[in-house]
Amino acid sequence: MSDIITELEELNIGKIEKNVSLKKYTTYRVGGIAKCIIFPKNVKALVKLIKYLKTKKVKYKVLGNGSNVLFSDKDYEGVLIKLNDIDDIEFFGKNKIRVGAGVNLIKLSVLTAKHGLTGLEFAAGIPGTVGGSVFMNAGAYKSDMGYVVERVKVLTPDESIINLENKEMDFHYRTSFLKKHPDYVCLEVILKLQKGKKEAIEAVIQDRRQRRLSSQPLEYPSAGSVFRNPEGDFAGRLIEECGLKGKKHGGAMISDKHANFVVNYKDATAEDIKYLIELAHQKVLENYGIDLKIEQEFVNWE
Repeated sequence: MSDIITELEELNIGKIEKNVSLKKYTTYRVGGIAKCIIFPKNVKALVKLIKYLKTKKVKYKVLGNGSNVLFSDKDYEGVLIKLNDIDDIEFFGKNKIRVGAGVNLIKLSVLTAKHGLTGLEFAAGIPGTVGGSVFMNAGAYKSDMGYVVERVKVLTPDESIINLENKEMDFHYRTSFLKKHPDYVCLEVILKLQKGKKEAIEAVIQDRRQRRLSSQPLEYPSAGSVFRNPEGDFAGRLIEECGLKGKKHGGAMISDKHANFVVNYKDATAEDIKYLIELAHQKVLENYGIDLKIEQEFVNWE
């Protein structure tokens, strides 16, 4: 791997970090050591990087804000790609925005509110990037990215760049075309919002922030909701009814504030967290016959 990293440095594609703890780059604050994390300086550099990695048959993964993944405690031997520097934001027309995949979604929701544009209020508490949020069709408060995305620029598996319209993105509850085809990479998104009153939009964001603080365990590292809500019910309610609210294992805990969150309350390992996720899934299946769908992605467990 050291030879690969040396060659990558010579390609001049962006900042490279070596032997980094994944605790730094995941919201659970767990994971092993990443041998190499690369921050491509632009789309051209990203394309060059992916072509190189494929030629060398090096394992790689594009990582957003690390807010919907659970890396194992093992070292990640491939290359992790972070799109933080693909972060241009351009307002155009009356209500459209061109946004790079690396833009922080919370930052964007606050910025659009300041411009008097409504539609992204739901995203004010989602700690992901635009690219990652489009990938999983992140949402809250009965809205999601599928309602505001007009077009997505993607890098295809053969390294060409194409645009996918909203209907081609196949947005459904917590999924999209990109989630079903992870070898495509989101580069840029055009959002279509609506004109609104700045004060009213900011008031909604503030109200949602207070509701999250009172109902979610934001004082501990987590990766948000673990399970999708089954139709007509709530995953948190089902887990709580199984008597698992506040259940601890090692340094992890099924939150005593919201049972659909697993939190790292005291130096948890990834194994601690995975144990509780699997326990909650098993108990709900046993007690209610409901197969809860895990929202989060398990990475590097094989």
